[in-house]
Amino acid sequence: MFHRLRTIFAWSIPVFIAHGVEEYLTGFTKVDPIFAFVFQPVLRMPVANGTFVVFQVMAWILLIVCAVLLLGERWQKRLLIIPGLLYIFEMHHLIEALLRWNYYPGLLTAIVFPVFAVLFWREYFRGDRQSSSEP
Repeated sequence: MFHRLRTIFAWSIPVFIAHGVEEYLTGFTKVDPIFAFVFQPVLRMPVANGTFVVFQVMAWILLIVCAVLLLGERWQKRLLIIPGLLYIFEMHHLIEALLRWNYYPGLLTAIVFPVFAVLFWREYFRGDRQSSSEP
């Protein structure tokens, strides 16, 4: 069960990379209000300070993820909730494109995320049912 979740996640990594490249190349940061809201404090900083803050936060997240991974398989499964939520969140590209009836930066690669979301969450909850029925 857990093996399938890891496989789904592994297959989604190249899609996340392609998605980030598509967003970068199509000007996502210039049109997305969520990006502007979340990163507003960093965007107001001088480039060197903003780069430093982003690097520090990413390093802290890496350390936390490493610590959680060391806690064992149960925590690893819990940590996988993050990409599971991202699969759902990335559907905002589809919603924005439908609302605007036009291309929205990141749309082409975002089309795959609902598939990952369905596969992931079906497997996630299937595993819960199987593990609760085992003695």
